[in-house]
Amino acid sequence: MSMYRQLWLAIVVSMLLALGGGLLASMLSARSYLGSQLSIKNTDNATALALSLSQGTPDAVTVDLVVASLFDSGHYELIRVTDPSGKLISERVGDAKDLDAPAWFAHLLPITATPGQAQISSGWKQFGTVTLVSHSRFAYGALWKTAYEMVLALSLAGVVGGFLGSMVLGRIRGPLRTVIEQAKAITQRRFVTVELPKVPELKQLAVAMNATVGRLKAMFEEEASRLELVRKEANFDPLTGLANRSHFMARLRQAIDAEDSVGGTLMMVRLADLIGINRRLGRASTDDFLKVMGRTIHAVSATSSNGVAARLNGADFAVLLPAEKAGYAVGVQLLQDMALAAAPFVDGAVTAWIGVGRFAAGADVGSLLSQVDLALADAEAGGTDGVREAQADAADEMPRTVDQWSTMIKRALEHQWVRLISFPVVNAQGALSHRECPLRLMFDEKGEWLPAGRFLPVAERLKLTPALDLVAVALGLQELKSAPDLPGLAINLSASSLEDATFQPRLMALIAAQKELAPRLWLEMAEGGALKHLEAFKVLCRALNAAGCRTGLEHFGHHFSQIGQLHDLGLDYLKVDSSFVRGVESNTGNAAFLKGLCSIAHNIGLLVLAEGVTSSAELDVLLALGFDGATGPGVRILPITPSSH
Repeated sequence: MSMYRQLWLAIVVSMLLALGGGLLASMLSARSYLGSQLSIKNTDNATALALSLSQGTPDAVTVDLVVASLFDSGHYELIRVTDPSGKLISERVGDAKDLDAPAWFAHLLPITATPGQAQISSGWKQFGTVTLVSHSRFAYGALWKTAYEMVLALSLAGVVGGFLGSMVLGRIRGPLRTVIEQAKAITQRRFVTVELPKVPELKQLAVAMNATVGRLKAMFEEEASRLELVRKEANFDPLTGLANRSHFMARLRQAIDAEDSVGGTLMMVRLADLIGINRRLGRASTDDFLKVMGRTIHAVSATSSNGVAARLNGADFAVLLPAEKAGYAVGVQLLQDMALAAAPFVDGAVTAWIGVGRFAAGADVGSLLSQVDLALADAEAGGTDGVREAQADAADEMPRTVDQWSTMIKRALEHQWVRLISFPVVNAQGALSHRECPLRLMFDEKGEWLPAGRFLPVAERLKLTPALDLVAVALGLQELKSAPDLPGLAINLSASSLEDATFQPRLMALIAAQKELAPRLWLEMAEGGALKHLEAFKVLCRALNAAGCRTGLEHFGHHFSQIGQLHDLGLDYLKVDSSFVRGVESNTGNAAFLKGLCSIAHNIGLLVLAEGVTSSAELDVLLALGFDGATGPGVRILPITPSSH
């Protein structure tokens, strides 16, 4: 039995005991009072009758007439007159059953009264003795009326007491429920502080719980800060703060090979005569020069959420930009900004050269680097600040207008030219955890199936991602229904869908229609988009968790410093970005970062999965670091061996 019910039971029992005791005490007191009053009345009436008879010359006939007259008034149960020897002179006895109260009440609370007696005299001689008992029906009637009124009054008091008790329990129940929810949140590794209740005992408990949460959160944030430093040391240049060569190459490969790749622009930047600047100005000033150039180059990449700037070696830098950026124009503007920032250091000499090249999803990394490097060499050969663009491969382009894209996407949705493809995600034991199922579109019945990276950027600009996400979830639910042995199926949702107020209700209605499939439905969103729409994403996560779905983040790790914001989302898993996974067997810095990431994530109840695993060596290292599973071309599903009997 809950404490709340126990308190209610205690209040009800206490009130019943108090009210019942009060009623019983009142009835006994009233009965005693009525009994004593009845006894006094008997004595007074008997005395009055005897005195009346004694004033004359009493005889048997006169006495009988007086007794009969008095008895006929209906106020007496018994009037008896006897002579001094005890011989009966006159007697009248009434029916005691005629009461002004229920028989059970009279039986339960009998009123006892002493009969009244008095001596009748005839002159100086004793004539006889009168014994008189007044009728008790009036006393029972008065007692019954008192009991009835007392029960009504006490019932009203009970109702008022119950209402006041409910108010008091309500004031206790709210803070108590808040403290209980806080305790549950701690067991779920969520750090939630509560307002201090006014109830002193609960206030002390809340203070202790808030202090515990504060210490846990501080420990969590301290560990996260330490790992953030490890991540930066492993992946960023200590002087400029830009990405180092290995991390940049991993991000470049991801931008080319990822399922949702949209292509992009690669810029390679070379500072002119860095050795001469170092010789002329000294190491400290040269470091200042590199920092200034790093900040200028980083400003270009920061204009896009997916942009990356890196220092490849001493004088060489690189920038990775999304496909929608006009690479050559950005390069020209960057060169102007660099020349302006470098003026105090180069003394009118050449500042830098830039090579620019566009690439499409699935391009060859080696060929891309070679083409951009040739463009850079061409710019350097010019002898002055310059920007050169590598020859673009026209076959990689899809020159369509936004209106054409809109028409084709809507047409594909209308004709159901959509499907999901499947990639396995295995757990640490090598068994299938779930399947990742990205969406594909086809623009005509005999066309090619386009990956998300080809149509998703345009769909985001056209506000069509909610329709695409809902179609993907519907297809996923169909797949789960047709494959009851499938342990799970993951659908990626676009962060831009959260901007549509109708998206979440439609999504929840779609899931509610097949709620038995919800526990096997995994829904995930890219880290950057989720953090950009954090409040809307939090509301969506809670609704999906209530429906039984699993929720997670993909491409995780680039905003690791914000992991403290994830503890209250109710997430189930994280998929770590492939740029941290690539080559982890030979990158001790990333290995240390990923090991700490797994530890922190596990401490807040999250599964940790790796994206883009390309080899068995990477997989083995990741599992040793604490990963719960992985996906990518390097994963393998181990066959299930039947148990022997």
